[in-house]
Order: sequence, then C-alpha cells, then structure tokens
Amino acid sequence: MNKNFKKKYFIPALGCIVVIVGVVYYYFFSAFSTKHETEYVYIDNNDNIDSVYSKLEPFASKHGMCTFKTLARHFDYDKKIKTGRYAINSSDGALKVFRHMRNGLQTPVNLTIPSVRTMSKLADEVSKRLMIDSTELYKALTDEATCRKYGYDTATIACMFIPNTYDIYWNISINKFLERMQKESKKFWNIERMQKAKQLNLTPNQVITLASIIDEETANNAEKPMIAGMYYNRLMLRNAEYPQGMPLQADPTIKFAWKRFELKRIYNNLLHIQSPYNTYKHPGLPPGPIRIPSVAGIDAVLNRVHHDYLYMCAKEDFSGTHNFARTYDEHMKNAEKYSKALNKKGIK
Repeated sequence: MNKNFKKKYFIPALGCIVVIVGVVYYYFFSAFSTKHETEYVYIDNNDNIDSVYSKLEPFASKHGMCTFKTLARHFDYDKKIKTGRYAINSSDGALKVFRHMRNGLQTPVNLTIPSVRTMSKLADEVSKRLMIDSTELYKALTDEATCRKYGYDTATIACMFIPNTYDIYWNISINKFLERMQKESKKFWNIERMQKAKQLNLTPNQVITLASIIDEETANNAEKPMIAGMYYNRLMLRNAEYPQGMPLQADPTIKFAWKRFELKRIYNNLLHIQSPYNTYKHPGLPPGPIRIPSVAGIDAVLNRVHHDYLYMCAKEDFSGTHNFARTYDEHMKNAEKYSKALNKKGIK
C-alpha cells in the first residue's frame, strides 16, 4: 500500500469506521439510565406505547430514549407490549433495555407472605407487591370451588400460605400464584415435619390452626413451644369431666369470632357468641386458622415442650410471657394477679 493511497483513502476510512462504532456504541450500548441505582419499570395491562415512554423518560438519557423509540418503531413494539417488572441497571444500554422489555425478560419480586389475620388483609398486602387485583384475589380465596381445587375450603385456605419470602414474577396470574403457594406449602411440609405431625396425631392443617392460636397468644418465640404443649394437653385430654376433650378456651379465638382484634381483655359477655371459632363453647380446634401463623409458631407445635400444665395466664409484669398452672385453683390465683395489674394500668 503506497503512502499516497494510505493518506487519501485508508486513514479517512478508518476514521469513519471509528466514528460509526463510537456512535453505535453511544446510542445502543452506553448507559440508558441517568441514575446510579437500579430503576424498576412496571408495565401493566393498561399501558400503551405512550405510557411506556412516560415511565422511562424520568430517568432515561436523551440518546437512550431516542434509541429506544427508534427500536420500538422498527420492531412494532407498540403491538407487542408485555407486562412485567423490568430492572434497568445503571450500566444497561438502550439495546439491552429494549430487548428485555420486548421479550418480557422481567425481574422477579421478593414477595413475603405476611402473617395476617384475614384473607381480605392477605389480598390487600399481596396486591401491593404484585399485579394482582385485591378484590379478585379475595373472591378466589373465599370461593369454595377455588379452594377445593387446591385441597382446602374457605376456612382452611389460609393453611396453604407459608409466610416465607419467594421470588415471584410481578405479573403472575391469580391461578399461577395459588399454584405456586400450593407448591411451596408441599415443599414446606417435608418428611421431617410430616412425621412430627403424625406423631402428634395431627394433620398439617390442624398443626397450622393450633400454631395460629399460639402466635396470637405471644410474640415470644422462645415461649411458643411451652404454650403449644399446654394447648396440646388440653386438646388431647379425655376424662369423665371432658369426654370430648377439654375446651381450648383460647381468648384469641373469641377475638376472631367477633372480628374485634383490638380487644385487650375478654369479658364473660363475649364468651357467648355463637361461632364455631368459640373455643369456650366447642371442644377441639376451630374450623381453621385464625391467622397465617409464623414458621416459628408452626415449628413450636411440632416441637412442643412435654409437660403437664393445663392452664396459663399472662404474667402481671407485662413481660409478654406467661405463668403456667396444673390446677384450676392455681390458675385462678395467677389470673387474679394479672387482673389486678390490668386494673392498675386502667386497661379495659
């Protein structure tokens, strides 16, 4: 290659190539976002091409937005918009952002199933994290046919939800969501837990129902196996006085029956409510859990402390722990101390 040719053609051509490569890199591969942290874009069923642009523009660079719109026009993105939660990292280029959104390559949500008391509250909390309508989810959870599909009824469907954290796609359907929860429940009830439940002569649903009562009794995880042992003793007691078993007489079930969760004290006039959840009237467990219990509560039942206590009463020091008793007389002495402490503080 002679010097004149190199000067006249090669160097200018090389320069043009470098410029083209630079332009291509700038528009397609340089950072799309102007932010240093990861941004998330949520595309739902109501979005169109204009609303997608509106959701990107607050953090998109001018050149990144220009490239995205060019790609959208070329690939008819307006006709193929896919719902989802898309993560846009600070180093992602416009081409990568567009490819992920066009192909539906979304980032899952870390969904923690909350330990709540009602299915209405569960539906509300889930809808805050997923593209699921709370009303539609609540309808599914209170529909007998839907519950039977997953092996439960409307009283026990709460048993299917284990309060762990799961990676779930934001735009998951209600059916897929419930199928996932059923799968996670089966995984939770492994061989070890199933064997422990069998040794207690309890089904998983019964374990969860008992755990829900224990969780309402205390937030002290260390004491939960002790409380579980007391309620289990009542549940299994059979004698001349209690041929069908000793009633659990669990105050939290009264709150649930009345749907008055704010109650601090349970008076005698509240114990006459006609409800299958009234464990003062009906021996045995209620029809289903009174909340989604914690994993600690469930394992407390499976690993209950073996003792012969039949009664318990909150301690008068308001420590959140309990005094346990073997006899009713001993229990009444503990109850009197606690009642006096409540009166002293003016708690009604």
